[in-house]
Amino acid sequence: MELFVLGTGGMMPLPSRSLTSVLLRREGELFLFDCGEGTQVSLRRLALRWKKISVIFVSHTHADHVTGIPGIMMISSQVERDDPLYIIGPPRIKEYVQASRKILDMYINYEIVVKEVLGEETVFEGDGFKIRSYPLHHTKPCLAFCLEEDMRAGVFDPEAAGALGIPRGPLWSTLQSGTPVRLNSGVEVKPEQVMGPRRAGRKFSFITDTTWVPGAPEFIRDSDLLICEGMFGEELAEDAADKKHLTAVQAAQIAHQGGVGRLGLIHYSPRYTERDLRNLLHQAKKIFPRTFLTRDLQIIDLPYGE
Repeated sequence: MELFVLGTGGMMPLPSRSLTSVLLRREGELFLFDCGEGTQVSLRRLALRWKKISVIFVSHTHADHVTGIPGIMMISSQVERDDPLYIIGPPRIKEYVQASRKILDMYINYEIVVKEVLGEETVFEGDGFKIRSYPLHHTKPCLAFCLEEDMRAGVFDPEAAGALGIPRGPLWSTLQSGTPVRLNSGVEVKPEQVMGPRRAGRKFSFITDTTWVPGAPEFIRDSDLLICEGMFGEELAEDAADKKHLTAVQAAQIAHQGGVGRLGLIHYSPRYTERDLRNLLHQAKKIFPRTFLTRDLQIIDLPYGE
């Protein structure tokens, strides 16, 4: 599983900082989280194939998070696409998609499925994973998202298999798939006799454009990677509260309380220079040392924990 950072900026794009958008690739399937103006440019620069995008998850319908969607819909009609494009977000995302199609008189030759979400629920499921939403607190309805994989089988123990008289070969594979086997002696061997404890899958969470929400740490708990807005420094904490945004320190507090593996800050205010961003990072790392600044076009690997 890999994360591609398509943009890290908030409010307006800058020459070196596109608007906030990240793309998660899992088993060849692509999931886009927010889609601001210019998202297609970053996709091309990273050589990512937009026709493979299965779902666009929209945090909220402010312009800096949705204005790239019409372009994605139109360009997807210029390539062979058999699978539907799902667009999942808060109330009014369906209205935005429908109005864009009508006003721009789009030629669409594939199915677009729009789903509006109000709060905490499972919004998408696939083979071995699910994606959930959680309500945030912004100036309009806003959602956090997390992708969580199912539990994995434990590690196969060859010594235990040998001690039980199971010959190396197809029977080992059968047991590793979770199916019992019967030996020539008539003895049945169950998978748990030769497999270690089940292991957790991976978890990715995405939070942007919100004030502090008490339930957020629990929602993102044990994420391997949390991408969270850190739009303001502590010197602008009052402005952040008034505009219903998080400071970098608050993002770090969410990560710390949620016990995540790593925290990547994103959605920086356009007022901040590179030096300012390093100050945001310094503030956050005092709370959560495993914090880093996301960068446009950055690629982040999400390996299994064990």
